Amino acid sequence: MADVDRSDPDLKFLVVDRNAFSDPATQAEWSQKRLVWVPHETAGFVAASVKRAQGEEVEVELVENSKKILVSRDDMQKMNPPKYDKQEDMADLTCLNEASVLHNIKERYYSGLIYTYSGLFCVVVNPYKRLPIYTEKIIEIYKGKKRHEVPPHVFAITDIAYRSMLQDREDQSILCTGESGAGKTENTKKVIQYLAFVAASKPKSSSHLPASNEGGLSFGELEQQLLKANPILEAFGNAKTVKNDNSSRFGKFVRINFDASGYIAGANIETYLLEKARIIRQAPDERTFHIFYQLLLGASKEFKSQLLLEDAKNYTFMTTGGLRVPGIDDIEEFTATQNAMKVMGISDEDMTSIWRVISASLMFGNMEFKQERNSDQATLPDNTVAQKVAHLLGIQVTDLTKAFLKPRIKVGRDYVTKAQTKEQVEFAIEAIGKATYERLFKWIVTRINRSLDRTKRQGASFIGILDIAGFEIFELNSFEQLCINYTNEKLQQLFNHTMFILEQEEYQREGIEWKFIDFGLDLQPTIDLIEKPMGIMALVDEECWFPKATDKSFVEKLVTSHAVHPKFVKSDFKSTADFSILHYAGQVNYSAAQWLMKNMDPLNENIVQYLQASQDPFICHIWKDAEIVGMAQQAMTDTQFGRVTRKGMFRTVSQLYKEQLSKLMVTLRNTNPNFVRCIIPNHEKKAGKINAPLVLDQLRCNGVLEGIRICRQGFPNRIPFQEFRQRYELLTPNVIPKGFMDGKKACEKMIEALELDPGLFRIGQSKIFFRAGVLAHLEEERDLRITDLVVKFQAYCRGLLARRNYQKRVQQLNAIRILQRNCAAYLKLRNWQWWRLYTKVKPLLQVTKNDEKVMQKENELKEITEKLHHHEAEVQNLDKQYQQALEEKNILAEQLQAETELCAEAEEMRARLAARKQEMEEIIHDMEARIEEEEEKVLKSGEDRKKLQQHIQDLEEQLEEEEAARQKLQIEKVQAEAKMKQFEEQLVASDDFKEKFGKDKKNLEEKLSDVSATLAEEEEKAKHLLKLKAKHESTIGELEDKLRKDNQQKGEVERAKRKIETELGDMKEQVLERKQQVEDMQLQLGKREEEVAQALMKVDEEAASKANAQKSLRELESQLGEVVEDLEAEKEARNKAEKQKRDLNEELEALKNELLDSLDVTAAQQELRTAREKELTDIKKSLESETSNHEQMTTEMRHKHSHELGQLNNQLDLIKKSKTQAEKGKAQLEAELADLANELKSVSGNKQEAERKRKQLENHAGELNAKLAESESRSTDAQERLSKIINEMESMATQLQEAETRASQASKSTDGLETQLSEVSANLEEETRQKLAVNSKLRAMENEKEHLLEQLEEEEGKAKTLEKNFSTASQQLAEARKKAEEESEQVAKLEEYRKKQMKELEEVQHRMEEMQSANDKLDKSKKKMSAELDDANIELDSHRSKVLELEKKQRNFDKILAEEKMNGERISTERDNAERDAREKETKLLNLNRGMEELQAQLDESERSRRQLQAELDDLVNTQGTADKNVHELEKAKRQLEQELVEQKTQLEELEDELQQTEDQKMRLEVNMQALKTQFERDLAAKEEAGEEKRRGMAKQIRDLEAELDEERKQKQAAVNAKKKLETDYKDLESTMDMNNKLKEDALKQLKKLQQAMKEIQRDAEEAHASKNEVLQQSKDLEKKIKSLEADLVQIQEDLSAAERARRTAESERDELAEELSTNGSKGALAIDEKRRLEAKIAALEGELEEEQTQVEMLMERARKAQISTEQLTTELAAERGNAQKMENSKMMLERQNKELKVKLEEVENSNRAKAKAAIAALESKVTNLEEQLSAEAQERMLAAKGNRKLEKKIKELLMQLEDERRHADQYKEQNEKTNGRMKAMRRQLDEAEEEISREKAHRRKAQRELDDYVESNESMNREINNLKNKLRRGMTGLPSSRLLKGRGSVVPGDDTIADTESVDGGGEESEK
Repeated sequence: MADVDRSDPDLKFLVVDRNAFSDPATQAEWSQKRLVWVPHETAGFVAASVKRAQGEEVEVELVENSKKILVSRDDMQKMNPPKYDKQEDMADLTCLNEASVLHNIKERYYSGLIYTYSGLFCVVVNPYKRLPIYTEKIIEIYKGKKRHEVPPHVFAITDIAYRSMLQDREDQSILCTGESGAGKTENTKKVIQYLAFVAASKPKSSSHLPASNEGGLSFGELEQQLLKANPILEAFGNAKTVKNDNSSRFGKFVRINFDASGYIAGANIETYLLEKARIIRQAPDERTFHIFYQLLLGASKEFKSQLLLEDAKNYTFMTTGGLRVPGIDDIEEFTATQNAMKVMGISDEDMTSIWRVISASLMFGNMEFKQERNSDQATLPDNTVAQKVAHLLGIQVTDLTKAFLKPRIKVGRDYVTKAQTKEQVEFAIEAIGKATYERLFKWIVTRINRSLDRTKRQGASFIGILDIAGFEIFELNSFEQLCINYTNEKLQQLFNHTMFILEQEEYQREGIEWKFIDFGLDLQPTIDLIEKPMGIMALVDEECWFPKATDKSFVEKLVTSHAVHPKFVKSDFKSTADFSILHYAGQVNYSAAQWLMKNMDPLNENIVQYLQASQDPFICHIWKDAEIVGMAQQAMTDTQFGRVTRKGMFRTVSQLYKEQLSKLMVTLRNTNPNFVRCIIPNHEKKAGKINAPLVLDQLRCNGVLEGIRICRQGFPNRIPFQEFRQRYELLTPNVIPKGFMDGKKACEKMIEALELDPGLFRIGQSKIFFRAGVLAHLEEERDLRITDLVVKFQAYCRGLLARRNYQKRVQQLNAIRILQRNCAAYLKLRNWQWWRLYTKVKPLLQVTKNDEKVMQKENELKEITEKLHHHEAEVQNLDKQYQQALEEKNILAEQLQAETELCAEAEEMRARLAARKQEMEEIIHDMEARIEEEEEKVLKSGEDRKKLQQHIQDLEEQLEEEEAARQKLQIEKVQAEAKMKQFEEQLVASDDFKEKFGKDKKNLEEKLSDVSATLAEEEEKAKHLLKLKAKHESTIGELEDKLRKDNQQKGEVERAKRKIETELGDMKEQVLERKQQVEDMQLQLGKREEEVAQALMKVDEEAASKANAQKSLRELESQLGEVVEDLEAEKEARNKAEKQKRDLNEELEALKNELLDSLDVTAAQQELRTAREKELTDIKKSLESETSNHEQMTTEMRHKHSHELGQLNNQLDLIKKSKTQAEKGKAQLEAELADLANELKSVSGNKQEAERKRKQLENHAGELNAKLAESESRSTDAQERLSKIINEMESMATQLQEAETRASQASKSTDGLETQLSEVSANLEEETRQKLAVNSKLRAMENEKEHLLEQLEEEEGKAKTLEKNFSTASQQLAEARKKAEEESEQVAKLEEYRKKQMKELEEVQHRMEEMQSANDKLDKSKKKMSAELDDANIELDSHRSKVLELEKKQRNFDKILAEEKMNGERISTERDNAERDAREKETKLLNLNRGMEELQAQLDESERSRRQLQAELDDLVNTQGTADKNVHELEKAKRQLEQELVEQKTQLEELEDELQQTEDQKMRLEVNMQALKTQFERDLAAKEEAGEEKRRGMAKQIRDLEAELDEERKQKQAAVNAKKKLETDYKDLESTMDMNNKLKEDALKQLKKLQQAMKEIQRDAEEAHASKNEVLQQSKDLEKKIKSLEADLVQIQEDLSAAERARRTAESERDELAEELSTNGSKGALAIDEKRRLEAKIAALEGELEEEQTQVEMLMERARKAQISTEQLTTELAAERGNAQKMENSKMMLERQNKELKVKLEEVENSNRAKAKAAIAALESKVTNLEEQLSAEAQERMLAAKGNRKLEKKIKELLMQLEDERRHADQYKEQNEKTNGRMKAMRRQLDEAEEEISREKAHRRKAQRELDDYVESNESMNREINNLKNKLRRGMTGLPSSRLLKGRGSVVPGDDTIADTESVDGGGEESEK
């Protein structure tokens, strides 16, 4: 956000001042208190400081109230440092957990920041108040900006969608999702507002002036209509609910089309599922649609009377009356809706028609019907409301009432009138009211779409904005809520699919290493429950076809179909709901009342026909294409020929909605979705309040944490190779060679050149993936590079144009001068007589022609010489080309030779590969043969399975027959038990007959042997105890039969009974006790056998795990071997280093000796030498310390490895004895150990790299020392050279110090990692202790088990003795009759004993559960540790990236410094050259002036001679006669003189020209000097400013990095100071050593690159080899698994055969039971039990068979995958070998080149040394000047730095003041808001009181009027009475009494009726008034 001004007041609710969080004091306090997050019931999580740890629990102190509590270690969550508070993107948090995310959202929300990025999407929290963040200024800020440049906002998401639509030409969609009341509709409006502003089309002409909306934004006509569509739809489709005051009760998808240039080309709105049931009734504290209240309150009185509108309380459809919504003025909203409709182009007639339809739909509810007493017919007593409705709809009243009360239904071919009950009529009225409003809503939507549609401009692409009703959970939810929640499930699934599945599938498809992150929220079961066949909607549709189906039958069918479904919950008896569904947002209770009617949505056909034929054209239009389900269709859906549906008829609501939703989902899947997740903070609609559990639940449902984790770990930005190359090749010039290159390789080369961190990108198969923010960084660099290129191009163009203009001006100036000169000469010669004579005579002379010929010959000569030179140059060029061709030929020959060698190697490789291929093919054939065998086995097992299934079906049929008998037998069992006591009493009679008793004894012994046999069988089978019971009962049954026979001898037995009673009582007690003990022991035996079977299974699993552990041990041993090899390599490297060190020491001693021989010993030299020796000793010490540290580290690593190996061996011993749960935990811990070992390896690798770098630096230092020695031996000025070399040594020492500091930092990081390792190891030790404790418990349990087994054996022995005793006791059984009661008591005691045993069993189970929970805790802690490790790795990566960025910036800064130095030197050289040229030209000018003066003197002398000659000529002319002889001679002399004169003049002119030119050049030089000076000053000032800006940026970054970077800054400052000191010394050596150093550095760089490449290739080869070994190992493991599975298959087959045997035995037993059934019906229950047991066993066997088959199929698939992977690995191995061979060849070539370069380097160094001596003397003078300039600049910089520090202090103070002012302002605002709230509350109370007063006044006035009317009517009646009395009195006199009586009887009642009618009329008038 570099472009955003944080101090802007408009951005108060968008931007946070980050400097406020980087306070070191708060940071220190945070780290000191060790703050963590602790769970809390209401606040979600609260801050607490860790006090001390107590095993698994930790004692913490809450920050709020200083209360100390104990918290489980797993429940604690880490807290982020204070500088991460209010983070704009939650993906940037260091600790990612629920508490941190909730805290971040909460803090931002309390600061008014409602938008927060959560990785790839935006989270919005409803503020419940208006915020000024949607103005035109804000839109301008976000327009065209990237996401990271501006704070989070829905505008940023919209702009990204708009720009990506234009750039990628891909359709976009913006999905605002969330619960009801979360703010989806408002955000949708803001999205449309932003798009209307940004993509507004240009006005076509002046006639179409742009309109302006409420916010002051100006748009065109189309954009204005698009914006105004929203208020219309809100008015007609939104309503107040419990959660939301402006809840959308329909869904809409706004599709905005754009043309190719990005302007809005049109729009279309699709609506989904209007909640029309809200028209007829509303829940408490809810309202119907806004338009009803707007119309009732906003319409004028005349308009109301025209529409026949009444008060809201008078409408039955408005159940809550005129409920007001705070903050919404319905009158203003009504005017806004009317204005919007006018903008949309809806005419006034259509608007009045709309209002009439709304009035009519309200009036429908006021029609009151009554039921006739004697019939079902409903009646309408008062049809006034019906008249109003008919008037509004344009139909006849009679037709309306007749259609409702007696509709005509088609039966066959005739129409029949059907009587309707009151309920049916009311339902029909409600249906027609809902349908009327729905038709009106659809008409409005189509009218809006017609206005927004623009057919002239075709849309190139579109952006879709989805605003659909949010997830709703009311107390009772109906059919509409199911549809809404179903839609939200689909949208949430789309979100999950886009964010998690598609993203991660693409990573896997592109071959990127990726650990799959499971969101853990699969919504498909819920969606299938709703939409699939036999789902809820399908069942609703199915029930709609049956005429007798009801809601109850639908619920019953639903429960029977889906009772087992995991997402379906049956209702309790107490609850009012019919069923519940587990949605992703929670459990929702649904009431199925009226679902079938709502789904069919039937209408009265007669009413629809009348409405279609209405007199109002608007009503006809909205009803013309109505497809309805009529009453006839509803009544008769089935015919005798089956179910028939007419085309266009009976399409249910659910079918239509599913179609609409599927189309919408297809549209959304074809677009690129952009998600805005809206969150509701509380259900009270209060601003600034957050309900933490509610928000946490929404965050979990929305997958916010997983989305952030994918964004952090994943690579959200991806780009194809070709596009990446085209776009970013600017940043890497000359990296990609000319010609064709594969896109992947080109991208790899570009990435290498860009020096990106390997953790920031991944290269896939077709795309390159980047982490978040990397592509934005590349875009910024690309923009900077383009601007640089454009600026350079512009500068070049301007320079070219300026130079051309200059040359043109110079030519013009020269031409003007020549013209002037010629004109002046002509003017001088024009009137001269001799000139005239000369012009006349010259053509006559032949001499002129000779001159011309000479000139021609000279020109020819010049041309010939030029041609000759040209030919010579061509010959030279040809020679050069010939030599170049020869060189190229030689090079090509060498290359050819190398290529032939490569070809031979390639042939060898091909032969090897062919052999390898054959081997692999043989292996593949073997594998295919194995696979075919396995397939045959699988087919055989499938056939066996089919046979078994047939057997099982037969058994099931037989068992079903026996099930009925079993139930009867269970009933008879109780009776048999009662009879048993009687039969035992009767047994006493058998004592007299000993023979019979002997027989009985024999029978009993036989039965006992049978029982023992059955016992042995049950011991083998384990779990068949009921069978024993059946056998015992069968024996008792036989005894009962025998007892019946012995009843005859009962009397005799009774005599002998008394004698044996006493003896038998004791024996019976013993027998019963033994019996009970036997039964208990049998139960325990069964359980123990089950445990033994489980233990055997566990033993097998432990054996497998032991094998795995041994494998892991081998791997660890191999790793140890590798570590040992690395150690040996490091020792060798150290020996080499020591050897080099010795060589260096020897060289140093030689240097010292040479210095002592060559130089005089002075004090200064000695000091310098001592300093140098000290530095060398320091270097030695540091080296020794490094080596010692390294040895310590290696020893520690060895100890650790040995310790870990010991631990592993111990753990292996423990694993052999432990259970499966402990084994799982151990396996996980071993995996963690392996990860830690890998991390240790990586750390050691990093350390080795640091050591290598250090060694390279040491080698470099050695080379420099050697150079110094050579320069010292060869130099003459030893003193100067020595000082320079010492300076060089100092610089190298500083470099070494820097390297050491880096090494120390690396060691610090390794120490930190080691501490983490120690912590992890401590945790491991704790877990191992816990494991040991668990193992000890398990051992104790095993001991108990063995003890119990021993007891069992003892009990079996006792049982045998008991059997013997039983044989003796059977003789005395006759005495057991009286002891029956005692036996029952003993049975009760035994029952108690059994209960105790059960309790003990439960306790054991409880212990097992506790162990399980302990294991779960261990798993949780492991997961937590892994998450913390991930966070730590991410932090480490971020720190590394920051360090790399800082190093890059440091390098750039050094480069800029070097460039500035070079520029300074270049400018100084230019200045010196210019000064030199100026001096030379000044000397030339002086010389020219002298020459001019001499020429002037000569000219004067020639003028004098000319005058003399003229005088002589005149004399000669006068004396012509005498001089005629010498005329010819005189003319000759004259000519000669004239020629001399002309020559002198020409010379003069040339001198003047030269003088003029020199003057011009002097002027130009002065101007250039001045311009250069100014330019130099400007450049210096600009560079200083740039340096200052960079310094500020660096200072900001340094503040962010705090204490760690402070040290680096100090080092940097020290390095800069050292640089300034050493610059003077460096400049002496720069000129001499530059070329040599450059050549050497290039060679070294190439060498290093080659070495690194070789290392990487070797590593890749090793990795490939390791992967190959792993794959081979995996294949071996798979083969072993296959073999084990084969063995398992054989075992299963054996089990199946055993089951078959068991089945046969069961059949035999069943036959026996059938025989026993024929004898005794009471034994049937046992057979039924046996049948159930067999069924269960068969079902278990089937399940096991299916599991085994699935396992076999899985193994087959794994084998195929392993085969494919082996093939891939072989191909990759072959390719890697080829690459390695190539790299070896290239290495050989490069070594040759290196040797050649070294030879050349030595030659160049020798040649340059001679040149350097001459250059040093010249440079020393310049260096002194530059030193002075540098010192002056350094002083200026120091002053500027001081000024900057002062300014920074002032800025900090001002920021503190600003924060204080902000706090005060926030406090004042809160106080102001509170007072405003109180004022509003007071005003509301006042308004309510005024309304009540006005109502009371109105009532009072009304009562007064009624009173006055009553008084008047009373007075009039009194008058009439008086009049009548008078008349009567008058008539009394004239009439007889009988007539009078008749008159009274006739007149008075008539008068009363008149009075009554008048009073009624008066009352009617009052009511009308």
